[in-house]
Amino acid sequence: MIIMHADKVGFQYGEQWVLRDVTFEVREGEVLGIIGPNGSGKTTLLKILDGILAPREGCVWLRDRDISQIGRETLAKAIGVVPQDYSMFFPFSVEEIVLMGRTPHLGLLRFEGQKDFAIARRAMEMTDTTDFSRRGMGELSGGERQRVLIARAVTQEPQILLLDEPTTYLDIRHQVALFQLMKMLHEKENLTVIVVTQDINLAAQYCNRILLLKNGRFFSMGPPAEVITSDNIQKVYETDVLIDPHPRTGLPRVTLV
Repeated sequence: MIIMHADKVGFQYGEQWVLRDVTFEVREGEVLGIIGPNGSGKTTLLKILDGILAPREGCVWLRDRDISQIGRETLAKAIGVVPQDYSMFFPFSVEEIVLMGRTPHLGLLRFEGQKDFAIARRAMEMTDTTDFSRRGMGELSGGERQRVLIARAVTQEPQILLLDEPTTYLDIRHQVALFQLMKMLHEKENLTVIVVTQDINLAAQYCNRILLLKNGRFFSMGPPAEVITSDNIQKVYETDVLIDPHPRTGLPRVTLV
């Protein structure tokens, strides 16, 4: 079943088009990776999928509704977002940050109830953030902060989870741990996950399908083995690479040559 559909989406900043004629479908319950060189429009596309930016051309459908016709609060119940990082102006604790995910579900008085606290606690347990729930975000490492942001998004109880380059600034161990967490949430919560990443190897190992962008346009989409090929990588990234099957998974592995 198709949960989201981008139809001939285009976007420009000033006179410069950063996306043109991008069309693709997202299947319910899949992990979709979006890859491409810097400046290919990946983050802009993610913001359009979340409704933060309105496309200059085309539209995005959430099931059978144009997201431009869906109110922000209703959209926040369906889509959870994990940004690259989180800028704070007030010293909120981890627990307070995670509870912010309940905002779209609160009534007129905007006070959390027992159900909201229970959902937040479960999200923290799943993301292994309970032990530092009383600490401030400024006291955490990059990997810990990203887990907190994922916990906040899960607390929204969304149908779709969007992640924008979540492994930026993380070391290898935390990069793998974050993708494993993403996969676990996908499997246990039946979340549809769309992740923008610069790491082609992680995308190949953890995503069901890959969307490859070049210069703001659709280039290729399909299972990792179909998209991550030497020919495609050379054409899009203008770099020669060796693609071979991963010895454990059989999925494509990229090596610089």
